[in-house]
Amino acid sequence: MKNNILVTGAAGDTGTHVVSQLLKAGANVRAMVRQEDQRSDALKNSGAEIVVGDLNDFNSVSAALKGMNTAYFVYPLAPGLLEATAYFAQAAREEQLKLVVNVSQRTSLRDAPSHSAQNHWVAERMLDRSGVPVTHLQPTLFMEWLVYFAEDIRDNSRIVTPFGKAKYASISSEDIARVAAAILLDPASHAGKIYPLFGPQELTQYEVAKILSDQVGRTISYIEVEPEAFGQIVSESDSPFNRPFNIQHFIGIAYMFRSGRLEGMNNNVEEITGTKPRSFAEFISERPGLFG
Repeated sequence: MKNNILVTGAAGDTGTHVVSQLLKAGANVRAMVRQEDQRSDALKNSGAEIVVGDLNDFNSVSAALKGMNTAYFVYPLAPGLLEATAYFAQAAREEQLKLVVNVSQRTSLRDAPSHSAQNHWVAERMLDRSGVPVTHLQPTLFMEWLVYFAEDIRDNSRIVTPFGKAKYASISSEDIARVAAAILLDPASHAGKIYPLFGPQELTQYEVAKILSDQVGRTISYIEVEPEAFGQIVSESDSPFNRPFNIQHFIGIAYMFRSGRLEGMNNNVEEITGTKPRSFAEFISERPGLFG
């Protein structure tokens, strides 16, 4: 019998790749999206069943989970995570799901200074107590983070971020998705596990700038700013993250990075999927022209 899998956030960075990986494996995939648009049309054309829903609406979540065996749960960087988690946990319990794969954060800690990161820690505990088998993924900073600075990099040949000289092994959303899909296809082997996820190489922002310089053929400079100064820059921008909740998160995790709390690496991606995660240089090379 086929595995019926719900993928939330199916039009997002990781969700799109999760759907693709699962369909390739022959699973029945129900893709939950906030609205029908070109992205949902692409998912439908690839073979996914589309359901329009809202994670902050219990009836919507309950309907989306009907008839599912397992589910991929991801919530955007926005308020409302704990309410959405409570709804999802209850609906998953009612449907007797075999597994929920929950996307959390590497910054998910009880004492995290970021409200978002702390909420993810609480959300993990809520799912643990739900009675539904769960696997928590804790990715470090997404490589896609740099994409939001692409215009500044193109126009001004600089990276302005608040991470100081911290080292971290960023990971691509596609590699996170490969891990999630592999777990959803083999739920019994991964239930109850927590997997921190890293890319293949720890880099400082100075090293990131050097790799980016080599890829684009001109010098890209890293400009260190203090966390609060970075928050001010975002607050004066037209960034989609120009919201108090997001700015507080950026400032909070910046201090976590600068203190070294998020250093480290492991082989979880390769051990679960059989393939090493892509390097930062590969990530950049896959986006020719984006950074100028």
